[in-house]
Amino acid sequence: MHRTYDRFLGARLWPILICLASAAVAQDSPQSVRRGTKIFDKRVVISGLENPWEVTYGPDNQLWITERTGKRIVRVDPQSGSRKVAVTIDEVSAPGGQDGLLGLALHPELLRGSGKDFVYAVYTYVDPSKPAWKKVTDPNSPYVRLYAKVVRFTYDRASETLGQRVDLLTGLPAGNDHEAGRIKVGPDGKLYMTLGDQGHNQLGNFCSPIEAQRLPTAAEVQAKDYSLYVGKSLRLNPDGSIPEDNPKLGGVVSHVYTYGHRNTQGIDFAPDGTLYASEHGPKSDDEVNILKRGGNYGWPNVAGLRDGKAYVYARWAESSVPCSQMKFSDLEIPASVPREPESAFRTPFTPPIATMFTVPNGFNFQDPKCEGVHYICWPTVGPSSIEYYESKGKGIPGWDKVLMVTTLKRGSLYVVPLRKDGQAVAAKFWRYFQQENRFRDTAVSPDLRTIFIATDSGGLVESLRGGVTTKMQDPGSILAYTYAREGTAADLETSTISRNEMPKQGGKGAAAAGKAPQFTAQQSAAGKTAYNANCAVCHGSTLTNGTFGTPLAGSYFKNKWSGKTVQALVQKSRAMPPNAPANLPEDTLAGIVAYVLETNGSAAGNERMPASGGALAEMVIP
Repeated sequence: MHRTYDRFLGARLWPILICLASAAVAQDSPQSVRRGTKIFDKRVVISGLENPWEVTYGPDNQLWITERTGKRIVRVDPQSGSRKVAVTIDEVSAPGGQDGLLGLALHPELLRGSGKDFVYAVYTYVDPSKPAWKKVTDPNSPYVRLYAKVVRFTYDRASETLGQRVDLLTGLPAGNDHEAGRIKVGPDGKLYMTLGDQGHNQLGNFCSPIEAQRLPTAAEVQAKDYSLYVGKSLRLNPDGSIPEDNPKLGGVVSHVYTYGHRNTQGIDFAPDGTLYASEHGPKSDDEVNILKRGGNYGWPNVAGLRDGKAYVYARWAESSVPCSQMKFSDLEIPASVPREPESAFRTPFTPPIATMFTVPNGFNFQDPKCEGVHYICWPTVGPSSIEYYESKGKGIPGWDKVLMVTTLKRGSLYVVPLRKDGQAVAAKFWRYFQQENRFRDTAVSPDLRTIFIATDSGGLVESLRGGVTTKMQDPGSILAYTYAREGTAADLETSTISRNEMPKQGGKGAAAAGKAPQFTAQQSAAGKTAYNANCAVCHGSTLTNGTFGTPLAGSYFKNKWSGKTVQALVQKSRAMPPNAPANLPEDTLAGIVAYVLETNGSAAGNERMPASGGALAEMVIP
């Protein structure tokens, strides 16, 4: 066990901004967040989990955890770290970075003798009985018939396992990005869950329009066509049916509770029934919201507040030049793409109670320290969960009414103080536990003094020295932070945090001189098509603008791969994605590698690149 302290990254290149705040809305900049002053003992409860996604403290004094790619719900002893598998769900399909076994909710009467020992879960699955998604152009893609469902299990106390699965709501939209998938049981006994906008209008999905503002029709609801549930929060009866008192939106009562969302990965109820949510923004303006019945939350017309700062809505699918002939860019909008400022959206909507973080027009979104992985250096932090917390006089002093928000990009826990009525932010955020991990979710011990945090097994995260790293400190773990005491300035000055360096392996001269890469123009063109269908969602449509995978072009790629053999790059491609390796034919992978090499300056020739063999070891990446 060791002590850990918050440490704000003061060496960043962010410009100093003015903090805009009001009684209703807090707009902080990355520079304005305060370093946490409390000292916690850190302990690794368990490691080696396969992308733990949800962690919940159960009435059996065990941590209930979903493993997104492991397809398991497990129970872990918070003291010893011993693990028991409650259920393995073979039906789960997790081909990418945001799908698989996601949200988990325990019935409030679990293990209380009422006969309601129910556990709810959300996951993605392949449904061959459903129509293929029109947005998926590759018939061999694992996303052709990928859907999401809500299920209920019954817990057997004697065997300590989950069984008697009941499908409550099936055929929900799913895709390769912005899945959301959080679920909670409300104080009214209803189920509340979130669905993202599927990552439309960006990266590999930039030719698909965002439908977060479109509402389902009566005919669609009658036909159980839930395709327009994207970008919404849902409210379900415990049996999965539509509550009669759900809001009537567009003249229709459906499962939809709120709409106009991008990717709401966190929801939690306060004791008074207030429903808080955390939501991913584009390049700025991650949001902290209060979800209210029938509310419109503005996306994609508004990001954060309707303030006209650092965001315009670009409608890529409506480009006068066919979208299929274009390359997506987060930084430049072509003249052919229609756009509109936030001020053009006059529809009433519910603004967030806080943004993370708002920046002015003209902000530089290309921090050179991120070496092409620009999104890591953006003001957004990637809020992955939210949890309401009250110290109640026995927990962490001073945290009388706060929200705890975990973040993916900056490996931190943000603590958001609330006013006494809980309806607005009361002060600037505190930042705790900064490290090179992707924080996914939190749970709190019954004594309110220990915070449990789940971490992703991999991905990209901000390095403590600035820039980006792919090496996680505690991959696939549950970390326990127990409050020890109040800190001092001396504590913060003497705190130590390990620092990982940017990957500099490779480089010119790392391998012996050899042949230039060999491939044909036709092979590269086929590889581009395969890349867009299978790789762009993680590595970006330009090979440099991905939000989950490292850049495959530019300085980052050259630093890592220059001087290495093409064989090494092909072997690496076979291991992708990490949770579903070797799922593409070798000829397809060779084409993708050819496309990557051509993008990085290698010239096509008359000889095809072989899919395997010793010839690949003779080719060296320039």
